[in-house]
Amino acid sequence: MQVDVYSMAGEIVDKIEISDDIFGVAPNMALLHQAALRQLANRRVGTASTKTRGMVAGGGAKPYRQKGTGRARQGSRRAPHYKGGGVAFGPHPRDYHLAMPRKMRRQAIRSALSAKAAEQQLVLLDRLEFSAPHTKDMVAVLEALPVNRKVLVVLPGRDANVVKSARNIPGVKTLPADSVNVVDVLNHDYLLAPVAAVRQIESVFGQP
Repeated sequence: MQVDVYSMAGEIVDKIEISDDIFGVAPNMALLHQAALRQLANRRVGTASTKTRGMVAGGGAKPYRQKGTGRARQGSRRAPHYKGGGVAFGPHPRDYHLAMPRKMRRQAIRSALSAKAAEQQLVLLDRLEFSAPHTKDMVAVLEALPVNRKVLVVLPGRDANVVKSARNIPGVKTLPADSVNVVDVLNHDYLLAPVAAVRQIESVFGQP
């Protein structure tokens, strides 16, 4: 598959071939859904917790005698229907982790990247670098390119100047190429990447 390569000024300066194994597969929607569900579930901490009647303090003695009061019998002031009592059927810490085979995870990422390429929402740059972090410089680059709304900027490595230049722009997120994931790709309208980042994606997520 051939795609145009833009300069930071928004001009087409080259055309390169990208791997069909990564950017040209037929998107598997069921696999994408499963991978996104897994990723979102694995983000959950699962630390919500409540105390049952056996965990709250107090309640050792009966509130009143068993018979002769005309009221319902009670064994403890810490029953769920009393103020200060335990919680019935409340949440307790749990693990939301979902497993998924490595081959399926990688195929899901290929499906997500291929969907962006098929919809012409993959924009490549010959380079993306700044001498110093300036938000206005990143804004100028984005305005010169055929991108809008939410943009995921994929970098070949950690570049503090680019990250700092982009972090205050609403809808723009930066990621290193080896951390590309299904949820971030699907959550953004455009994928913006230098050629070096695309080559790294091909190296990391390509077929063995």
